[in-house]
Amino acid sequence: MQNEFSPGAIARRGMLRATLRLAGGVALAGAAMRVAAADATEIHVDNFKFAPTPLTVPKGATVTWVNRDDIPHSIVCQSLGFHSKPMDTDASVSLRFDQPGRYEYLCGLHPFMRGQVIVQG
Repeated sequence: MQNEFSPGAIARRGMLRATLRLAGGVALAGAAMRVAAADATEIHVDNFKFAPTPLTVPKGATVTWVNRDDIPHSIVCQSLGFHSKPMDTDASVSLRFDQPGRYEYLCGLHPFMRGQVIVQG
C-alpha cells in the first residue's frame, strides 16, 4: 500500500490538479461563450437576406440591423409600429425590445425579405 507521500501518490495528485484546472478553464470558456452569444444582437442584411433569423434575445435587448448589401433596405416591425428610413450600405438601425414575444419584421423596400426576433422574459 502506498502512503500519501509516495512518488506515485504525488504524481496522481499533480495530474488530478492539472485536470481540474483544465476542466475549470473549459467551463469558464463555455460560460464566456454563452454570455457572448447572449450579447449577439446584430442582424446583418446581405444578399437580400436577414441573418440570423430568428434571433433570440433577452427582454430589454437592443437589436441592431446592419446593411451589408449594396442597395438600400429598411426595417418594418408592424406589431411595434416601427418603420425605419432606408439604410444605405454599412448603415444601421436599432430597436429595443422591452416585452417578451415573437416579433416579425420585413424589409419595407423588399417585402419578400422577412425575419423574426424572439424576446425571452
